Amino acid sequence: MPGMVAKHHNPAIIAMAQRLEQRGLTPKAIVGASMRKLVHLIYGVLKSGQPFKAEIPMAGLEVQEGI
Repeated sequence: MPGMVAKHHNPAIIAMAQRLEQRGLTPKAIVGASMRKLVHLIYGVLKSGQPFKAEIPMAGLEVQEGI
């Protein structure tokens, strides 16, 4: 459920889900990738001790679009 909610409300995960959908992944695979991304974001917040900032995971997306 957290992966599905994040897919609708978290801007970083929304962008990732849209990219995966364009590549033809199934909806269940996109939810699984969303859960994994969410876990990575949570770990980064816990490790750094700083609050979540949506700009940080979105910063490199312009570079990654060509990949």
